[in-house]
Amino acid sequence: MSHAVVRLRDARLARSAKPFIARGSRTPRCARCRVAASHCLCDWLPAVTTNSAVCLIMHDIEPLKPSNTGWLIADIVADTYAFTWQRTTVEPGLLELLADSRYQPVVVFPGEYAVPDRVVSEVKAAPGKRPLFILLDATWTEARKMFRKSPYLNHLPVLSLQAEVLSRYRLRRSTRSEHLCTAEVAALCLGLAGDEQGAAALDTWLDAFTDHYLGAKHHRTPDPDDETHKALAAMGQR
Repeated sequence: MSHAVVRLRDARLARSAKPFIARGSRTPRCARCRVAASHCLCDWLPAVTTNSAVCLIMHDIEPLKPSNTGWLIADIVADTYAFTWQRTTVEPGLLELLADSRYQPVVVFPGEYAVPDRVVSEVKAAPGKRPLFILLDATWTEARKMFRKSPYLNHLPVLSLQAEVLSRYRLRRSTRSEHLCTAEVAALCLGLAGDEQGAAALDTWLDAFTDHYLGAKHHRTPDPDDETHKALAAMGQR
């Protein structure tokens, strides 16, 4: 199975002058789910449909990181698009997507970084249009730079999430527990847009990915009968 983030990673590797060495790269990984082969979770990938679409604008090496969660969004949301962020240029395909009449694009970012008249707190797609959530997939420092230096996004509304939850993501360190990972943000967006099944699937898929990823790291076997795996099994698999 291939999706937008897989293709972006492959393109990034093809133009790389030297190999990207990720932490734990000596461990044989499943090419599909990026987890150690001994803890592959491909058999648990849920089959759901969503009305919403997602556009990932990814910092250069994000698609190469085994812990990247934008990949998980593309696993769940069929209409996921992925582009590499560039400081001085923009991919024509990204501009075409933002102008696509099928979608109503909105940038997902904290409202404090945008002028007030751009900020919205609800998802209200016009009749005949589908929400297109634009997510900046990067570290928090990088994402702020991307938001400031992407003028082609300046005409779009900014969805400021009011999440009263703490991040459950445990694969990268953050000094602030209220900073959600990209997949957690996408799940909240899906919920706001009425894609409850997709939101639940993405949240559960993130939990399973984290469980298997850390299970491999700490030599622990995930429990196929726990609540996370039971929830995935109930959704049906691809």
